[in-house]
Amino acid sequence: MNRRAIVAGAALAVVVALVALVFRGTADSGTTSASASGSRYTVRLSVDDPRTGPNSLGFEVTDKAGTPVAPDEVTVEPVMPVMGHALAPVTANPEGQGRFRAPTADLPMAGPWQITVSLRDASGVDQVVLPLLVKG
Repeated sequence: MNRRAIVAGAALAVVVALVALVFRGTADSGTTSASASGSRYTVRLSVDDPRTGPNSLGFEVTDKAGTPVAPDEVTVEPVMPVMGHALAPVTANPEGQGRFRAPTADLPMAGPWQITVSLRDASGVDQVVLPLLVKG
């Protein structure tokens, strides 16, 4: 194994450890939440006790002013970049003004995931990426 591969592996291990440390507090409390903004929307993710297997992912969508909005379509695509996993997108169901739920997001491995939320309306698509730490 060459030196470059060893350094890259060590750097990856440090990043994974830091992500796990940052999310340990919220993941152990039962409900995990995260929020991020795209070019037009802000999305707040809420998951009760994220674990391997099926998870129900809740989303609150607002415009830049903080007003709840309902795009025409919301899809959710879980990705685990550290392992090179990308799962098929799941359509989130509307639950009320600005609230959506993806009831059957299957997360097969523990560790740090990125949840890409695509919000489609007449103006196009906005994407927001949210972190999620899944326990085993």
